[in-house]
Amino acid sequence: MVQFSTFLRKNNILAALAVILPAFALAACSENAAEQSDKGRPVLVSPVRYVPQSPERSFVGTIRPRVETDMGFRVPGKVAKRLVEVGQIVDVGQPLATLDEVDLKLQAEQSQAELSAATGVLAQASAAEGRANELRGRGWSTQAQVDQAKAAADEARARLERAERSVELTRNSLSYATLVADSRGVVTATLVEPGQVVAAGQTAIRVARSAEKEAVVAIPETLVNFAKTGDASVTLWSEPGKKYAARLREIAPAADAATRTYQAKFSLPDADGAVSLGMTATLTLADSASERVARLPLSALFNQGDGPALYVADPRTGDVSLKPVQVKAYETDNVVITGGVEEGASVVVLGVQKLDPARKVRVVSSLSF
Repeated sequence: MVQFSTFLRKNNILAALAVILPAFALAACSENAAEQSDKGRPVLVSPVRYVPQSPERSFVGTIRPRVETDMGFRVPGKVAKRLVEVGQIVDVGQPLATLDEVDLKLQAEQSQAELSAATGVLAQASAAEGRANELRGRGWSTQAQVDQAKAAADEARARLERAERSVELTRNSLSYATLVADSRGVVTATLVEPGQVVAAGQTAIRVARSAEKEAVVAIPETLVNFAKTGDASVTLWSEPGKKYAARLREIAPAADAATRTYQAKFSLPDADGAVSLGMTATLTLADSASERVARLPLSALFNQGDGPALYVADPRTGDVSLKPVQVKAYETDNVVITGGVEEGASVVVLGVQKLDPARKVRVVSSLSF
C-alpha cells in the first residue's frame, strides 16, 4: 500500500508540472511579443537617390597644350649654342639657340660696302644732272644730254635704294641667328645640338604654350553627338576630388583607322597650376537636359486605387507616412519615379501592404539601389 501511495503522488506531481510549464511558456511568449510590439514592426528600407535618367559617360584622356610650336631658324647655318633643355619654362623673347654669325656678318659688311658705293655714284650722277640742266638753260647743251644725265641719276637713286634694302635684309638675317621664344611656355623637345648644320625652317626647339591646356580623348562613333551636346567636366587622376569645366573645341572629321574612334579636344579655361602637361585625366559627359529619376524595387510601391505611393520611414522616431509619387516608368524589377519623396528618404521596400501609419516601425536593414 505504501508503494502504491507513493506512485500516486508522483503521478499527481507530473500532471501538475504538465499543466504549469505550458502556462509559463505561453506567458513568456506573450511577454516577448509585447516587447517586440513596443519596439515596432521590423522593416527593410532603401534610401532614395535621384540621378540623371541618361547615365554619365567617362573617357580616359591626356592633358596637352592647345598650341605646340615647332620653332626653327629663319636662315641656314651652323648651330653654335643650345640654351634650353626639355622641361624648361621660357618667356617671350628668351634666347633658345644661336647660329655661327661669321658668314652673316660678312654679308652684312658686304651690303654696307655696296651702300657706300651706291651713295657715291648717286652723288656723282646728281651733280652731272645738275650741270646738264644748267648748260641746257644757257643753250650750251642738247636735250639728249639732259635726258641722259637724268637717266643716270635715276639709276643711281634706284641702286642706292636697293643697297639700303640689302643692308636691312642682312641685318635681319644677322638677328635671325638667335632663335627666341615668341610666347611663354615649356620646352617639350630639343632637336638640334651644337655643331649641327641646319636648313632654314628646320625644327630646332618645340615649345608648348602655357596659355591654354586641353584634354584629348577618343570618342566612339556612337557617342559623337553626345560629346557635342553634353556637359563636359575633367578630373585628374592625381587629384580626383577636384573637377574642371571643359568645353568641346575640336573633333576629328574622320575616325581612326585602327580604333574606329574620333579624337576630341576639350579646352580647360579654368585650368590652374595643378594641371600639368602629360597628366592622365578622366573626361565625364552628362546630359544637362536629362530628367532626374530614382529607381526603387517594385515591392515598395503601394496602390489601393488612390494612385501610386511609397511608405517613408523615420529611423529615429519609427514613424511611417504614405507619400504619393510620380511614376516615370515600370521596369522588370524596379519602378522609376520622378518626385514625391525627398532625396535620401528611407522608403520601406518589403511588406508595405501590412503597414499601418498609426503604428511605429523599426528599421532593421537598408538596401541601396
